[in-house]
Amino acid sequence: MSFDAFVSTSICYGAGAPEAGWTLALPITLPLAAIALLYALGAGRLWRRSGRGRPERLRQALLFAAGWSVLAAALVSPIHALGERVFSAHMIEHELLMAVAAPLLVAACPGAVLMWALPATVRRGTGKLTHGKMLQALWAFAARPLSATVIHGIAIWMWHVPVLFEAALQQGVLHYAQHASFLGTALLFWWVLLPRSGRQQTYGISVMHLFFTSLHTGLLGVLLLVSPRLWYPENGSGAALWGLSPLEDQQLAGLVMWVPAGLIYGGAALLLAGLWISNSATREAAHALRPG
Repeated sequence: MSFDAFVSTSICYGAGAPEAGWTLALPITLPLAAIALLYALGAGRLWRRSGRGRPERLRQALLFAAGWSVLAAALVSPIHALGERVFSAHMIEHELLMAVAAPLLVAACPGAVLMWALPATVRRGTGKLTHGKMLQALWAFAARPLSATVIHGIAIWMWHVPVLFEAALQQGVLHYAQHASFLGTALLFWWVLLPRSGRQQTYGISVMHLFFTSLHTGLLGVLLLVSPRLWYPENGSGAALWGLSPLEDQQLAGLVMWVPAGLIYGGAALLLAGLWISNSATREAAHALRPG
């Protein structure tokens, strides 16, 4: 069996209709299962040591479960199988990865939990590895708001170049690389920009980058919406499954990228702007109360 056939293995319910398929490709299901198992193991160990911190641990576990469920829905449910033939379904899958699953997973702060799932010797070795000068320098560069925004933006625009997009549809390796780059850069983007204790001074910068991302992804969505020609003819071959022509399918995909996804990025920016204003007012009030 070829690699492409192996990674595209799925179970279909109904009369062999691919649109009803649940994708059970091992390169997807094994990492999803492994991450869930590691998180459950680490969460159990930390729960026993948390004491008063248990409510926060429970909140994080619920966020992780929500993010993991969205990730699994995007990659395993019929959305993925439909995305092979219906462009708007493909777009929904991508937005679930980047704009829903990624921020939920980042908000769950799963790093410590996943580390606690590892044996003590492996945790110590991983800690030493992350303190290497080259790795720290690379991370310091990537973890800047501008860097994270540019990296995420490049991934989005690069994979929507017609030649690359249709190549990913044809080759399993490229398709999984596409999904990995979307999810990976989105995790970096949200990790850098979402609010965290001790980073209140960066809220204003984060607001700017979130708004910018909503603008450039919205622009790509509008281009897809108003274009008179098909960008990805191969991905619109099953548009009739949703009662659409291939061009209407592309227009719906552009609308999904422009409006729902834009609302998530823009809504996060507005929420962060509110926190920024509130934090600034608190600081000013505290400063005014200090003795002169």
